[in-house]
Amino acid sequence: MKSVRPYLIWFGVAVLLALGAIRGMQWVADHPEHIPTARFEFSHPQGWATHRKLAGFARDDAACFAAFDRARAGYERRPVVGTGVCRASQRMVLTGNRLVPTMRPANAAPGCAVTAAMALWTRDVVQPLAQKHFGQKVVALENLGSYNCRKIAGERAQSQHSTANAIDISAFVLADGTRISLINDWTDPDVRRDFLHDVRDGSCGLFSTALSPDYNRAHADHFHLDMAARTGWSVCR
Repeated sequence: MKSVRPYLIWFGVAVLLALGAIRGMQWVADHPEHIPTARFEFSHPQGWATHRKLAGFARDDAACFAAFDRARAGYERRPVVGTGVCRASQRMVLTGNRLVPTMRPANAAPGCAVTAAMALWTRDVVQPLAQKHFGQKVVALENLGSYNCRKIAGERAQSQHSTANAIDISAFVLADGTRISLINDWTDPDVRRDFLHDVRDGSCGLFSTALSPDYNRAHADHFHLDMAARTGWSVCR
């Protein structure tokens, strides 16, 4: 039997590598949510690079608002407030409830990056869990505010609230008017507690920081959610 000529072996290897490269390029095109350099779109599912892209929005006002523009999401920008470490340039209010349920009060005006994260949180965490536990959707989110120029309690570091890159969510209101609040329902052994704990767990990895009543007494009545500009790790307690 004649041996296979070396050039035929190398030709076969080259063909296999080319086919692998083509398939790899197609996979990248089909899964931009996993590619850090691919443009963020609200229509994309969450992927390996989603948190990195959202955290990057906290440093890039233009890119963040452009994502809302491409999604044709109605919003109003709020004036820049503060200076230095307390300068908040991304404050916004959504004018519809397509991406995020109605906010109560409506004037919280969190920054663009955290609002973008809330849109995915609503789609992938809050609404699916509301359907699972209650068979209906969440129509309103009660909040304790966003912008507050201050340091983290007991620490020297500045809070993400100082740039409106955080939101404190205190309660969820269902379509039938049922109100689920952290202060009243976090520890009660019923479906409301299960919903709140599942929402907290689902927030991990999407937000840079997700703090609940399990963290400390200061968070007994709300979820603290922020998009601190970290990549590769998050805090969830």
